[in-house]
Parts: sequence; structure tokens; C-alpha cells
Amino acid sequence: MAITAGMVKELREITGAGMMDCKKALTETNGDIDAAIEYLRKNGQAKAEKKAGRIAAEGIVRTVVKDDKVASIVEVNSETDFVAKNADFQAFVEAVAAQAAETDAADLDAFLAEAWAADTSKTVKDALVEKIAVIGENLNIRRFEKVTTDGCVVSYIHGGGRIGVLIEADTDVVNDEIKTCLKNVAMQVAAMYPKYVSRAEVSQEYMDHEKEILLAQAKKENPEKPENIIEKMIIGRLNKELKEICLLDQTYVQDSDLTVAKYVDKVAKENQANVTVKRFVRFETGEGLEKKVDDFAAEVAAQAGM
Repeated sequence: MAITAGMVKELREITGAGMMDCKKALTETNGDIDAAIEYLRKNGQAKAEKKAGRIAAEGIVRTVVKDDKVASIVEVNSETDFVAKNADFQAFVEAVAAQAAETDAADLDAFLAEAWAADTSKTVKDALVEKIAVIGENLNIRRFEKVTTDGCVVSYIHGGGRIGVLIEADTDVVNDEIKTCLKNVAMQVAAMYPKYVSRAEVSQEYMDHEKEILLAQAKKENPEKPENIIEKMIIGRLNKELKEICLLDQTYVQDSDLTVAKYVDKVAKENQANVTVKRFVRFETGEGLEKKVDDFAAEVAAQAGM
């Protein structure tokens, strides 16, 4: 398969690896982006599995919380940041979030097909199409999630709507101190981007996969070290990774002497409560959407022999 400058640029944006390393990885994997990422990780050349460079779509995230028991989070995309800051667009997104807090829809298609609360003669999709006509720019209700709990749910919006977080907790006490604690945990999720609440959620498949990656890295970096030393290195590196991706194991950003788990326990004891962080939902605007390749940059790279 021919390796194009655009493919090299995309892989570089995802991994942070050098251009020649990316080209070699793509050549070795016959142009398979996912396999090339694995190749770079195993050779210690990938700086990250994903990078913010992949985020291209504009828009905002909004949340609604009702009586501490029901909450929704939605992401609605626009073509430009100018429209994302438009008051009419923002009011529409808030209405979508309010609709999501009431919905029984199991997926986005069902949500778009249900009656629009502000005018039940229309569907949610009809309301979206009308808003596109008014604003004059393509809009997209990309995703939503609803949380219902017997405990407590709180929300946090960061950066004017760039990131939104819901935190659900089992708790037998719901007061201002507990809600502030959970709001702080939501801020942690926004800032530190954990993948799991705790290690109990991490699958054995994920653990085995990461061990394979770490083993390849360790052997490449330390070809002379015996297997038993390599094994200890892998365990140490894996534990470090788990502390980064598991929310409760992360260092609490507002007090580096505590983990998030210890911070929650501390507040719970002060309020004579039992508090367990059950889940989180984190939406980041445009997350996972790929940027269009810069044609001029691709042309320059091609002229350089890429």
C-alpha cells in the first residue's frame, strides 16, 4: 500500500512521533493506522495513544441536574467557534440538555426521533434542522447521556463548555459539603482525563495488552537485563500507568498529599457519611473526531520526499 504524506501527518498528530518514524511504522504495517500506533508504542516512539490534535469540531457541552438525582450531558457541534459562542446556539444546546434529562431514549436515533419538548408537533431532529436554517451553519447533536441515581449526581462544565463532566456517587448523606466534594472530583476528571473509576473496572484484556507493550519497551531499552528484572520493571510501570488512568488512584490535584480516594473518604468521615464514587461521564467537544489534513502541509511534506 502506498504511504501518503497525509497518512504520515495523521499518525504524527496522534502519536507525537517523528515523521520518519511514522513513515517507517506505516510501511511496516502496510498503512494500518491502528497497527502503526501499536508499532510505535512498542518501540517507545509514541508519546501518547491519542493527542488533542485529533479534536477538530467546534461546539459546546452542556449539562442539566435535577434534584441531585437525575442529570444529563450533551454535546452539540458547530462548524465554527464563532457559532459556538452564539447566544441562540447556546440556548438551543441548553434546551437539548433539558430534553435529555427527561428522555427515555436508549440511543441517539431514538432521541432525535422523539417529540421536541418546546413544540411537540416537531421531533428533536426537526428542531435541529430548523436551527441549522436559522444559524446558517451545519450543526450536529453528536451524543447525550442520562444518569439516574438513588445517591447523588453533580455536574461540572469547564472552559465555557469545552469539557463537561457528570459524577454519580452512592451516598447516604447529600449536603453542600458532599456535593462540593463530588464537584471537586468532577473537576479532577475534567483536568486529568481518567479512563476508569477504579482498578476493579480495568479488564484483564487491557492489562495483558499493556503488559505486552511495556515488555517490548523494556526489552528494547534494557537488552542486557535478565527476565526477572524486566518483569519487576513491567510491574512498576504498569502500576504507575494504573495510577494515572484510574480516578481514585490519581493524586488529588488540589492536595498532592492525598489520592482522590483518600480525599473522598476524608470528606465522608467529616460528614459521617458513606460515599462511593460510582461512575463518571466526560464529554470533550470534538473528542475523537479527526482533523482534516492540511493540504498545504501535505504538499510540502510530499515535496520533501515523504
